[in-house]
Amino acid sequence: MDKQQKIVSMFDEIASTYDVANRVLSFGIDKQWREKGCNKTFELKKDVETIIDVACGTGDLLLFWKNSADKHGIDVKNYIGIDPAVKMLEVAKEKVDFAEFKEGKAQELPFEDSCSDIISISYGIRNVVDRAEALQGFYRVLRPGGMVVILEFTKQEKKGITSFFTDIYTKKILPTVGGMISKNYEAYKYLPDSIEDFLTTQMLIDELKEVGFKHKYSKSFSFGISTLIIAQKPKN
Repeated sequence: MDKQQKIVSMFDEIASTYDVANRVLSFGIDKQWREKGCNKTFELKKDVETIIDVACGTGDLLLFWKNSADKHGIDVKNYIGIDPAVKMLEVAKEKVDFAEFKEGKAQELPFEDSCSDIISISYGIRNVVDRAEALQGFYRVLRPGGMVVILEFTKQEKKGITSFFTDIYTKKILPTVGGMISKNYEAYKYLPDSIEDFLTTQMLIDELKEVGFKHKYSKSFSFGISTLIIAQKPKN
């Protein structure tokens, strides 16, 4: 089993408890991060017909996209979620009745060129082994002027007192509590390890620019624990 398949299998194993663990481990703040990401995107882009949420998991972000679109008076006609973890999709289909779901990988998107106005990925790009291929695929599938929206736990650029306490939480408390909820300690030990091995915010922005995206907006939340990055495929 290759590394990517091991990650997919891990998420399948924790699918039934994933939402509860997210709420408990983030103290519910993750909902604010998702809401702010959707709202900011709609401030930047009003003409949206199709949204594809990549690595959609249990469909959480699609709910926020729908609520935010309704609040901004934007008539999104197509909501699509795609994820390689079948059991995650089973949960998503139970709680999101307005979206279409597909099984598939971020680096192998089964969509035509220039067919979506927004591609989002929340806390998933870190788990994509072939990240360059995924970003190129996002660019291909987006229409000119379309937006890629990334929410992620990026690696801290500077170490300080805040990062000290963040490290204690992510490396000690999070694996213990997450493991208790999911009965899968290894899955929640993977989270801090994957953050430590990931990119800084600027490095991720640079990778997006290399593909051809223009950086539009970025913001860190909760002392840098979570980061929002929005980039645009040029119109011409």
